Amino acid sequence: MAPLNRGFEYRSFVQAGVAGCSVIDYLVRHFPAFTEEEWLRRVAAGRVLLDGVPVQGNQSVKSGQLLTWLRPPWEEPDVPCSYAILYQDESLLAVAKPSGLPTLPGGGDFMNNTLLSIVRRRYPAANPVHRLGRGTSGIVLFTINVSATPKMFRAWSDRKVLKIYRALISGCPNVDNFNVDVPIGPVPHTLLKTVFAARPDGKPAHSQITVLERRDACSLVQVRIVTGRSHQIRIHMAAAGYPLVGDPMYLKGGVPAPGSRARPSDLGYFLHNALLGFRHPDSEEWMEVACASPPSLRIRKEMGSNEAPQN
Repeated sequence: MAPLNRGFEYRSFVQAGVAGCSVIDYLVRHFPAFTEEEWLRRVAAGRVLLDGVPVQGNQSVKSGQLLTWLRPPWEEPDVPCSYAILYQDESLLAVAKPSGLPTLPGGGDFMNNTLLSIVRRRYPAANPVHRLGRGTSGIVLFTINVSATPKMFRAWSDRKVLKIYRALISGCPNVDNFNVDVPIGPVPHTLLKTVFAARPDGKPAHSQITVLERRDACSLVQVRIVTGRSHQIRIHMAAAGYPLVGDPMYLKGGVPAPGSRARPSDLGYFLHNALLGFRHPDSEEWMEVACASPPSLRIRKEMGSNEAPQN
């Protein structure tokens, strides 16, 4: 049996417009991933607090109060707890993340079994500059020097980083190169309240797609993302009519199925961060870090004679 983690303290402030709302009604409404019965058990166990004081089930909440849920230690799902070092110097660390390993704690399941926790066992000062979805493999860049952190965050926010991915998509586009500019924003979700998806009034997003290889019913593509919205490639390819093969979340149109209980962290899709290019925070020289693609995302000329791409 895997060891338990140390539990977690979730904190949030009560939102406005809750006059007369009981704490149970508020919890069910704002945290729909859990049932009323589950919240009642937590309240009875003294694990839900308002402004630091355990609440009663019939107690009302007030706007601005600090709501705390003390989650007891739990056994986290198994993940591939390994990474490879792609580049390291006094300021930066680039590693290869395997598919299935979350980058950061979150999603209600993971704290210790994350790339950040594993990397920090060896590099305590490591600070991720960006993140990859749990099912996405490839390069994750960390700063390991405090002075490098604001420079790298600025490069990301100013869109001065070259970001190249590979993905396996459903269908075969009839052109070799095309762009997707579908805005991305939050949409309602049955389990998580909201998730990011294609939305006409969302934030601008831009992806440049190149078809590398057409297969029987799918295609291998290279995607350069100019922006970096959450789940951008999965959303954009689905919005263009070519969802990622195996993606349980995003359908054609770039949105979840009505009533879907799939989560963005669910696995099954094929996506890999293959290359990052940026100016080094110390020397300001341009550098690129590459990560070899898994077999399913290699074109035939990159594969040995005994290998075959897997869909």
